[in-house]
Amino acid sequence: MTENSLIRTLQNTIESQNKTIEGLRQELKKANENMEYLIQKLYGRKTERTSAIDGQLVINDIELGLFNEAEKERDSAALEPVPFDEPIKRTRKGYKRKDLFKDLPSHDQVFKIEESKQICPTDGNRLSVVGNKFVRSEIRYVPAEVSVVNIYQETYECRTCKKENRPGMFNPTTPEPVLQHSYATASSVAWTMYQKFVQAVPLYRQEKDWKQMGFPLSRATLSNWILKTSEEWLNPVVEKLHEELLKDKYLHADETPVQVLNEEGKKNTTKSYMWVYSSSTNAKHGIRIFKYAKGRTGDNAKDFLKGFNGYLHTDGYTGYGKVKDIHHCLCWAHVRRYFKDALPKDMESPEATLPATGIAYCNQLFDWEQKFKNLSPEDRKKMRLEKEKPVLEAFWAWAESSNQKVLPKSNIGKALQYALNHREKLETYLEDGNCVISNNIAENSIRPFTIGRKNWTFCGSPEGANASACVYSLVETAKANGLNPYKYLEFVLSRLPGSNFKTNPKILDSMMPWAELIQKTCKS
Repeated sequence: MTENSLIRTLQNTIESQNKTIEGLRQELKKANENMEYLIQKLYGRKTERTSAIDGQLVINDIELGLFNEAEKERDSAALEPVPFDEPIKRTRKGYKRKDLFKDLPSHDQVFKIEESKQICPTDGNRLSVVGNKFVRSEIRYVPAEVSVVNIYQETYECRTCKKENRPGMFNPTTPEPVLQHSYATASSVAWTMYQKFVQAVPLYRQEKDWKQMGFPLSRATLSNWILKTSEEWLNPVVEKLHEELLKDKYLHADETPVQVLNEEGKKNTTKSYMWVYSSSTNAKHGIRIFKYAKGRTGDNAKDFLKGFNGYLHTDGYTGYGKVKDIHHCLCWAHVRRYFKDALPKDMESPEATLPATGIAYCNQLFDWEQKFKNLSPEDRKKMRLEKEKPVLEAFWAWAESSNQKVLPKSNIGKALQYALNHREKLETYLEDGNCVISNNIAENSIRPFTIGRKNWTFCGSPEGANASACVYSLVETAKANGLNPYKYLEFVLSRLPGSNFKTNPKILDSMMPWAELIQKTCKS
């Protein structure tokens, strides 16, 4: 081998090794990136605020006007509101602090000097009462008490009928029980549901609370209350809500995993799913419906939304593509989330530039949406085309250019590709001023379920999962209509038993959370 050929061989070897080293370096970078991402998901703050790039962000010598997503200024030294009669101070929002306590019962507690000590220490004369001096106000908590109510019917007889040997005994009618042959009442069942599905208190802890109050109820009994009342009385209300929901033109949908035990044909470790469907911000009535399903296939959404042909807001899950004859709106909050996940720890590093730019574009869109919030749908559509359309065009041009410079499987590469793959559906909201830019309504609706899931971890059976979906539907719909969930559940459970709602549909109409009587009696 000549000297020149040897040199060329060595050069080729070095070049090949350099390529290998560079490839390994990129793999290491990607692995570190993924590790940081997973650590953030496990232990980091669960917020999407981008305070690290707040304000006027300068990127590539271009100053971008950004929507400031930082929390509003808070005074950590602020005192608790006190229901003083005097003085009355107004908050920065203009309402009186006294108004915060207007619905609370109140009474006065007056401390007196013992009668034997009501003597002036100077001249020994007896003291006279001249008035009361205000010291402070306090909030006192009275623990719940459980009582047993024994139901009797007063019995009447007709003495004339008795003398003539005719049936003459009469009793008044009594309300039907919420469950036959049970101690359960509308109030006790509603409270059990409220604790579990609003306060996320699992049944084993409620069992302890009942025992402490002097009535030893097992968690099996509490579970039975939820399952049976949901099936008999609450499901018909949810089905009616489903009918009303499909009448809307703008809907939201989301889904989250749930572990269900004792499910036929499935291992206990296999994921099942809880779906939520919600009316939009501009809907006449707020409706939130949860639906349990064995899997995540798009057929679940297709079946539930049969007959719907309006605008559907979702995330990028492809399963929603099975819902035909709709206008599909995708969520810009998810786009921003992808870019946020691509941010490195070191915000000063060059790797922060592209994710920060993507977030900046998204924030501009959300900034405009905030400004258009109170416009009519027609004016909102007009202003979106005027102000947001140019931002979108600039964003797509930047995304296409940047996508050629990054590794496809890197976090920033995934963020860019996600946006570009869904461009058409991400722009659907421009078609109608009633559409919204994000799917936050559905995500916020399903959040109480995910919080509760952390406490009770799984459903014991498909029946339990269906019951949970039923109660969550009524609880979240109640909240969406300004109702107290406990009062609403008690209202339904106290009126449906004994009614002929199966033959008289108007009864279910009266159970809707926007019904006049419910609005009067169940307000938060």
